[in-house]
Order: sequence, then structure tokens, then C-alpha cells
Amino acid sequence: MCGIVGLHLRTPELYPRLGELLTGMLCEMSDRGSDSAGVAVYGDPVWSPPGKGCVSVTDIGAAPDLGPDVAVIAVDSTYILTAEEPSEVLLHRVRASYPDALVAGFGADLAVLKGVGDPRALTDGWGLAKAQGWQGVGHTRMATESAVTPSGCHPYTVGPQQCLVHNGSFANHATIRRELRRAGVEFDSENDTEVGARFVAEQLAAGRDVESALKELCATFDGFYTLLVSNRDSFAVVRDAIACKPAVIAETPNWVAMASEYRALAGLPGVEAAKIWEPEPEVVYAWTR
Repeated sequence: MCGIVGLHLRTPELYPRLGELLTGMLCEMSDRGSDSAGVAVYGDPVWSPPGKGCVSVTDIGAAPDLGPDVAVIAVDSTYILTAEEPSEVLLHRVRASYPDALVAGFGADLAVLKGVGDPRALTDGWGLAKAQGWQGVGHTRMATESAVTPSGCHPYTVGPQQCLVHNGSFANHATIRRELRRAGVEFDSENDTEVGARFVAEQLAAGRDVESALKELCATFDGFYTLLVSNRDSFAVVRDAIACKPAVIAETPNWVAMASEYRALAGLPGVEAAKIWEPEPEVVYAWTR
């Protein structure tokens, strides 16, 4: 059992409240997963300044030093690096200098924070309530099949600006991991969710859009799951063929949100007038910024 939350803001007037709203949503899911937590924040002007490449690293120890052209912000145990160059170029520099560091995420406008421990304590340590932006995704984890470590935390952001969180389990993840490794894909953990994230990233890199990539995932993966997949401009939700794992979506003219349970949505502004529904099995619900 894990908890998923996601918030896609349509109204710029709400951007300053993204962190506040996301914090409330994530903390409501603490009892669905108290082992660890993580968030992906799109558009915070401090963590990921506009026009700059951005890489988030954790499980590294001391602050990385890549020279005066790379700014480093410490957010609890995560370091967010930004520079006047594409995120992929900055990522290559990080991996060359710190090959053992865990890359939590990379991409323009994206900051990713992960940590082991209680989600409420983690969000306080991150200062998440002060974050701004147009989109946020969060996850609280109850570990069932891999270690409680930063590499086992969601979100998995293995492609540029991409993010995936997952509640459930993939039954055939070992087989698919072997196939991806034979194709040259590298992994950071033994977590089944990372297999799903790497699979989606490969589909997107091959030219598919997020909807067709998730339909291909549904056709390839066995198991019970609810997934939320995003990049800087999109937000998508899908469930398995029998919709085993809980999910609820709410939509207003000002925002779209989803969570594992309604109580995570109850504090959003205007939720009393929202269209609210439970996503259908294997139907991809997607929104574009």
C-alpha cells in the first residue's frame, strides 16, 4: 500500500500555492506509506530557475562541486544543481564527476526531492510548503519488495522532465528488467516501479506520446497498479485492467488533481464544485499544459 498525489494547476494565480497544496495532499497520504516519500515540483523559480538546466542528486554525502558555473542548492539531503546549459549536458557532468551519486531527476523546470522517513517530517525538512510552480507529484511508500533507501523512493524521473509514481506491484517486472538491460538500459534499484518508469521513458524516447506509451505499458505489464506519469507539460493517470488499486480524480477550471483517496483532495480550493470521478480500468486520462 502506497499513496499517490498529483496537482496540475491551470491558473497562474495559484502557482505560489503549489507547495502548500501539495504538502497538504502528501501528508494526508502518510498512513498509506510511512517508510519514505518523494516529490517532483515543476516550475519553482528558486529550485529550477527558468531557462536553466537542472539536475537533482541525493545519496551523495558532501555537496557536489562542479565549478563556479554550477549553482548548488541544498534541500535537506538532496542537492539541486543548475547551470546555463541543457539539463542533459549538466547530467553528463554530474555523472562523470560523481558516478556513485543517485540522480533523483533532471530536466528544465524540474526539482525532485526524495527521502527515507516519515512524510510529514520530510516535507518539513524540504520546506515544501514554500515551493511554487504549476505542477507537483508526490508519493508515500510502504515498501513491499525492495529496500527502503533513497534509490527505492518514488518519484522515478529517469527521462528528461519525466516523472512516474506507482501504487501497486508489477508481477513480471523481473522479465521486463532483463529485456531492458539487454537493450542497454541501466537501473538504480531493484524496485519494480523503476522498471515501469524505464519502460515508459524508452517508449517516449522512441517517439510515442504519453497516452500510447501508457497503453503499451498496460499491454506489457502484469499486476495491480495505479500510475501517475508527468512531464513539464503533461499529466496522465492509468489503472490496471481490474482497477484494483484506489484512485480518484478531481477537475475544476483552475486545476486537475488525483490521489489514492479523496481525503487528499478535500483541502483544495473549490473542490466542492469539482467534477470528481474514479478512473476506469486501462483508460488513460491525460491533460496538457
